[in-house]
Amino acid sequence: MKKEVRLPAGRINTAAVSKSEKWLGYLVGPAGALLLNAVLGSYLNVYYTDVLGLAPLWGGAFLVVFPVVSKIIDAVTNVIMGYIIDRTHTKEGKARPWLLLSAPLVTVTGILLFTVPNAGEAVQAVWVMVSYNLFYSFAYTVFNMSHNLMVPLSTRDTTQRGGLSVFNQIASIMMSGILVALVFPMVIMPALGIDREKWILTMSILSILALPLTLLEYFFTKERVTLEAGEEERSGVSFAGQLKTIFTDKYMIIIYVYFLIYTLGSSIKNLSLVYFCNYVLGTYNDGITQTLVSALGGIPMGIGIFAVWPLAKKFGKRNVTLVGFILYAIGSAVCWMFPTSMVIVLAGQFIKNIGGLPCAYVFMALFADVLDHIEWKAGFRCDGIAMSVYNVIACALIGVCTGIFNGLLANAGYVQPYVNAAGDLVAVQSETVKNVITFGFVGLETVTGLVLAVLLIFLSVENVIEKEQAEIRQRKEGNTCESN
Repeated sequence: MKKEVRLPAGRINTAAVSKSEKWLGYLVGPAGALLLNAVLGSYLNVYYTDVLGLAPLWGGAFLVVFPVVSKIIDAVTNVIMGYIIDRTHTKEGKARPWLLLSAPLVTVTGILLFTVPNAGEAVQAVWVMVSYNLFYSFAYTVFNMSHNLMVPLSTRDTTQRGGLSVFNQIASIMMSGILVALVFPMVIMPALGIDREKWILTMSILSILALPLTLLEYFFTKERVTLEAGEEERSGVSFAGQLKTIFTDKYMIIIYVYFLIYTLGSSIKNLSLVYFCNYVLGTYNDGITQTLVSALGGIPMGIGIFAVWPLAKKFGKRNVTLVGFILYAIGSAVCWMFPTSMVIVLAGQFIKNIGGLPCAYVFMALFADVLDHIEWKAGFRCDGIAMSVYNVIACALIGVCTGIFNGLLANAGYVQPYVNAAGDLVAVQSETVKNVITFGFVGLETVTGLVLAVLLIFLSVENVIEKEQAEIRQRKEGNTCESN
């Protein structure tokens, strides 16, 4: 008999989702690592291009090739992590235990990302590649896989699950958004400038903050679905069998295609945001342009906390998300037509973010429904491997998108900001560079929004999920009676 690893016991013992679970496990707990990741998503590339000056390295090829190669590695580690999670059996669940390991790893590797030595180009290139993969391919993979499975594994109750999905997204959208979208461009970025030491200090503080908060997420979450029979779920299904199961289910395929298209548009948009505000709509680190775009464009995300779930319960998660993406495309198109008009861009961003509310707050609840559907269909769960494929798409696309965006910048003639002889910061780009940035920020999502709206027509899992969940419960109750 295998000796089971003893882990610190969680603080949640209730059969139903509790208030402390919502607030501490799903709102406050994930905020540290999610905040760090959000900052890196918006500013790590800026650190590489503007502070370290790596854009011309290897003739502009370094920042094109290394993100793609790194994300291939990241994709592989996500699959491995999914395999490991599905075969982890403890009294604390199968995904939650990995939050414990991720807490110190995210902190240490987050600091390493920015402590690049002031040495030759070869040394810097090696440090960047190694630290990037330690963070994204190892530390954040462990956190992200386990964190993302908390909502699907928390409960089968669709109402409670939807509420947790909203709380989970508040941590990412609201807490991270307030700092990344408002405080950073208004206060922190102008203060940091291109001073490497200030960047290191600031990012180290954010990395350290992730440690205690991630531990909080571990202690105040519970995997009721994994442990609902009173003992760990142990599946004898092979890895190949799990893969076959998820890739022969029409709903899961739709989810994956949906996520691929959405990630393509949002990744390029996130990379373009700072550059768009610095060179197209405003001036370099002016402390106001990005703040206005993020604040007025993001106000709907705050309102959505109270509005989106009631709408989803009344009209269906799929339906409100579909209509939302039509607004999403319209808002982006308005910005694309008038990219230098502050008033029009702010209005367009407001419309776009109204449309993005359902996607932001209820998508994980839809994903959880599909996981339950697969369990009903196949007789076993595929949570870890399904989430690993989900993350592989994100990893691969983010790397590809980063490489494409950096390649377009370099090819268009992007010029690193510099301080001239008079002591003034010079940051000017050509019209070609500005056009590339504008398409990345608002043009691409005009297209992806319309494509996603059409795709969602075919995601009808909500029509059958309650009946299927009832059958799953009946099966488990029958198995429990037989074992007794």
